[in-house]
Formats: sequence, structure tokens, C-alpha cells
Amino acid sequence: MKKCIKLTILSIFLVSILSGFQASNDSQVFSADSDKTPTFFVQSKTNGKDVFVECILSGISFRQSDHKGQKVGKLVIWVDGKRTKEVNAAAFIIKGLPPGQHEVKLEVVDLNNKSYGLTSEFLVNIPK
Repeated sequence: MKKCIKLTILSIFLVSILSGFQASNDSQVFSADSDKTPTFFVQSKTNGKDVFVECILSGISFRQSDHKGQKVGKLVIWVDGKRTKEVNAAAFIIKGLPPGQHEVKLEVVDLNNKSYGLTSEFLVNIPK
């Protein structure tokens, strides 16, 4: 009974954190030659001309570390098929998109821009 209550509280907590976010529909998972399969989940929220993006990525770090075997990477951001920028953070803002519908693609790559095979694509609609 206590376990059920704890799970319910945890579920309510997670839902409250994630409320207001739109999860992308096309997150992909890929095994990148490790014992643990990296996972990649993306949430986005539009605010005016800006898109707030939050990524949950396991198995790959955005920081170089002294840990041997730790995979390090970055995110390449594509908007409407054009490479726009790179980020080394799990949360970021895509600023100043023009009105209309836009296709956003996120790709996890290593520091030499070799793809880990983890991508997520989603559509955002910027109001007029």
C-alpha cells in the first residue's frame, strides 16, 4: 500500500513538472556501442517567437570529464532543414523564429560532429 502511494505521489510530481510542455513525437533511441543504450527525449514549449527546448539524454554527457569511457557530445539544431547552431546544454532557447510552422531537428553528435544516431524531430507553430 505504501509503495502504491509513493508511486502515485511520484507520478503527480512528474506530471506537474512536465505540464505546459509539448513532447516531441519522433524521439528515437539508438544503441551506440555501449552496455547501456543511450536514450533521448525532448520537450518543447513555444512562447511568442521563441521555442524553449529541454532534452533528457542518458549515456552521453555534454561535459568533458576525466571518466574513461564516458561518451561526450553536443546537440546540432536544424530549423527547416538548415543547420542553425550547436549547443552543449540539455536546455536551451531557439530565438526569433518567424511566424508559421517550422520543423526542428535535434541531432546528438560527438565533438568531431560524428552522429551518435540519436535524433528528434518536431514541429512548432509560431503565431502571427
